[in-house]
Amino acid sequence: MATEPIRLEVIIGSVREGRFAPVVAEWFLRRARERPEFATTVTDLADVALPADLSRTAESDRFRDRIGAAEAFVVVTPEYNHGYPAALKHAIDSAKEQWRAKPVGFVSYGGLSGGLRATEQLRQVVAEVHMVSVRQTVSFHQARKRFGPDGESDDGAAIDGSARLLGQLAWWAEALRSARSERAYPG
Repeated sequence: MATEPIRLEVIIGSVREGRFAPVVAEWFLRRARERPEFATTVTDLADVALPADLSRTAESDRFRDRIGAAEAFVVVTPEYNHGYPAALKHAIDSAKEQWRAKPVGFVSYGGLSGGLRATEQLRQVVAEVHMVSVRQTVSFHQARKRFGPDGESDDGAAIDGSARLLGQLAWWAEALRSARSERAYPG
């Protein structure tokens, strides 16, 4: 039985000037867009003006609608000072029920840790908004050294990890889509 493609939203979590996030995100997007089970779009938090006080605005409503329409997420995050960016936490806090009962995967990058500390902290946050974090991650240690001028990487662990992450994400997205269609999530 054929199903509609899974609406995958890739969220770029860094908003810093001079950020490396677009290189990592574009690398991952090329892999995601090769997968027919996904219809992939991007939310770059640098382009989203969410109010600091979490009030309701036309922009925050558009953001919530976009999050609500997605069925799965991948967060591309750097690690800053052993944590994830404030803009990413703010984005998570700017929606609520729109996140619920949906899977999320993480692509992280940084120095020696490859952003793994940011990912582990984010797992706690996404659990609180009732998301399902997939086990497989992708991390780029010393990220700026892992990509060529064409934006490609020969990092075998990341290449393999991205395929596994997308496979797990598709499985969870299908399972949760089916569950949500049968009955409302009791969150």
